[in-house]
Amino acid sequence: MTAKDHEGRSVSAPLLSFGMGRIHDLRCMAQRTLGVFSVLLIAFAAITACRKDPAMTSATASIPYEPDLPAWLLDSTTYRWHTPQDNPSTVAGVELGRKLFHEVALSDDFSMSCATCHVQADGFSDIRQFSIGTNGAVGRRQAMSVFNLAWDALFFWDGRSTSLEDQAFRPVVDPSEMRNSWPTVVARLQAHQEYPGLFERAFGTSIIDSVNVVRAIAQFERSLISLQSRFDRFRYLGDSTALDEQEQRGMNLFMRGAHCADCHHEPLMADHGLRNNGLDLIFADQGAAEVTNNPAHAGRFKVPTLRNIELTPPYMHDARFATLEAVVDFYANDVQLESPGLDNHMLPWVAGQVQLDEQDRLDLVAFLRTLTDEAFVTNPAFSDPN
Repeated sequence: MTAKDHEGRSVSAPLLSFGMGRIHDLRCMAQRTLGVFSVLLIAFAAITACRKDPAMTSATASIPYEPDLPAWLLDSTTYRWHTPQDNPSTVAGVELGRKLFHEVALSDDFSMSCATCHVQADGFSDIRQFSIGTNGAVGRRQAMSVFNLAWDALFFWDGRSTSLEDQAFRPVVDPSEMRNSWPTVVARLQAHQEYPGLFERAFGTSIIDSVNVVRAIAQFERSLISLQSRFDRFRYLGDSTALDEQEQRGMNLFMRGAHCADCHHEPLMADHGLRNNGLDLIFADQGAAEVTNNPAHAGRFKVPTLRNIELTPPYMHDARFATLEAVVDFYANDVQLESPGLDNHMLPWVAGQVQLDEQDRLDLVAFLRTLTDEAFVTNPAFSDPN
């Protein structure tokens, strides 16, 4: 996949997350004449500056962003929070990304921002079946929630992006979403009274380009961490009163007899894989096969997190299930065991090991609701600063 940066140059998707240090150009040479020796020194200094990663040249940018992680997660060596070497999260970068996440200038008609389809109160998701673009175009897949992504490696339902930077780059130019061009976005931000200064603080340059825009948005998205549900209090903090008896029965089913945890691993209640969970015998949407061109990958989709799942209906890539009850009924009754390429994680269904009566289903839904993190979806640090 190729894209264009703000100057119209072709940029391959993997390069979108790399440093673009050449943001100081020969204008550095336009200093007033101070003698031949001085000019040579200025030229040398300009060339040296141009070779630096702009993310490293700002004093403010050097202040690392430290996420508010629970102590029980800090004890884990598997789930340590990290950021890419070429885009380390900083206080200034996260704040800039927050502002850009809510910035309507990213869309062609100033009507949409990232937050339009990723609403904080709805778990940073879209409760519409499909999101609607600025011209009324309707998407074909349900908008995924965007939190706890610092630990992820594949993005979108079909896994077509391998970095948050690339994921942030795409909606701006998608004809069914924001329908804009990066040169237009960059020109708007450059003319804004605040953004040049904010980019100077975050990346050491007031000259804005598309690469630093998506860097900042990715930094903000990595700061969106949700790990303070009632389940967390019960499971990791030892609060025996956090879940009632029905919710505890549902948790035990989730972890064992219902085999939910086979794909939705704690603590993130997610999986980094793309899997065919038996939704269909014939695939109206080819899923990952559209990216890999491998027919064996047809029907494979990203396993989403179940955290805040109560707040993020409808469910599945095509939003076919309106309620959690409908999702549980599917796994109890309607998994297509003959689906081509059915994932190995579905073997308990093939073997007839998953048997859920009416009470089991009620208990499972009750447990899933304990994954809601009220503090996260009301945290003012993630809201619109504009």
